Amino acid sequence: MSKKFDVVVIGGGPAGYVAAIRCAQLGLSTACIDKWLNKENKPVFGGTCLNVGCIPSKALLDSSHKYEEAKEKFGLHGIAVGEVSMDIGVMLKRKEQIVKNLTMGVATLFKANGVTPLEGKGKLLAGKKVEFTDHAGNTEVIEASNVIIATGSVPVNIPPAPLSGNIVVDSTGALEFTEVPKRLGVIGAGVIGLELGSVWGRLGSEVVVLEAQDNFLHLVDQTVAKEAQKLFTKQGMDIRVSARVTGTELKENSVVVTFQDSEGEKSEEFDKLIVAVGRRPFTEGLLAGDSGVNMDERGFIHVDETCLTDAPGVWAVGD
Repeated sequence: MSKKFDVVVIGGGPAGYVAAIRCAQLGLSTACIDKWLNKENKPVFGGTCLNVGCIPSKALLDSSHKYEEAKEKFGLHGIAVGEVSMDIGVMLKRKEQIVKNLTMGVATLFKANGVTPLEGKGKLLAGKKVEFTDHAGNTEVIEASNVIIATGSVPVNIPPAPLSGNIVVDSTGALEFTEVPKRLGVIGAGVIGLELGSVWGRLGSEVVVLEAQDNFLHLVDQTVAKEAQKLFTKQGMDIRVSARVTGTELKENSVVVTFQDSEGEKSEEFDKLIVAVGRRPFTEGLLAGDSGVNMDERGFIHVDETCLTDAPGVWAVGD
């Protein structure tokens, strides 16, 4: 006999795990499915945000900010600290401990509120049934009265700059540099690229940001964007708009980036390159053909004003 729940949530990030906990608090039998495995190959909940997104990046921002303050600003207060140095290994270890504490916190909240964690992949079938496949490859079909899809997003990759080892990386890889790059390139002047560029720039990298759009932080209110650009420029970032990357060439320990700007074709060499051109919905393999849930050509799920999809009893939330 297949398992039955009032609610099955597919996705254990901030949208999914919060929804699961609230449903359980309201007295509904609830399961939450997530496939994330941490560095130790252990299943954890928390999604991109807790594991490789908001939380670890803010941890590094906090560390780099404290380093910058100690190095540049403590003297203004009469605080003498001598020569300041950064131990990148310790900084990364602190970041990992913060991530571990918070993902363990989600597991504790699930237990306290009666949410059933299901570690593996979920696929929505017709009739509000979910095919669950655990990490060992075992599959079962779960029945649900309601399904919540909260599978989040993943970084966008671009053909001119394919990811390569620890030299050309996405936002996840940029959290794992074991030393400060001498020259760091960032493709994309969005929130993620600027955040990560700021971390390594404070620690000593020469940071060059290449943005294809003709304005800075183009998705943000432009009054805010102009002030932000002043601050990032003051930090030492070299921000170049209308600079469209056309190709990359890997060398032994660096990458040469070719781009077009108003003056024509140019190239720059970097020790590391972060590709941060946005994120896309993570919906591959999520829906059976007869699930009743419809997506657009970019993978975004159609919902109404209440987050209800085209399939009755199936909802989609989050990124």
